[in-house]
Amino acid sequence: MNKMITKAALLVMAFGFISLATFSCRKEGDTVARILVIDTSGAPVADAMVRLYPEPTIDDHGAIIIDDTMYTDGLGYAVFNYSENYNLGQAGVFVLNIEAISGDSIFGEGIIKVEQEETSEETVILQ
Repeated sequence: MNKMITKAALLVMAFGFISLATFSCRKEGDTVARILVIDTSGAPVADAMVRLYPEPTIDDHGAIIIDDTMYTDGLGYAVFNYSENYNLGQAGVFVLNIEAISGDSIFGEGIIKVEQEETSEETVILQ
C-alpha cells in the first residue's frame, strides 16, 4: 500500500512539473510588416521596390537598426519579418517610413506602425 501511494505521489508531481513547464512558456508571435503597393486604378503592382526605414532623429546615435528593401510579389505585397528585432517582453513598436517605386519610375510613400507580435499592414499608392 505504501509503494502504491509513493508511485501515485510521484506521478502527480511529474504531471505537475510537466504542466507547469508547458503553460509557463509563452511562444513569441511573429512581428510582420506587410505592404501592399497599388497603382492609381487600385491594381496591385508587381516587382515594385519597397524600402522601410526609420525617421532620422535630431540626435546622431550612429546605429540605424532597420533599413530594409524588398520587391513586391505578383499580388503587389512586400512582406518584412521583424521577429528577430523584437524580444518577448519588450515594450514599444517600430514606426517606419515607406518608399515604393516601380520600374517605370512612379513613386509612392507612407508610414507604417509595426506592432509587436502582429501583422501590421499598410497600402502605398504609386502616382
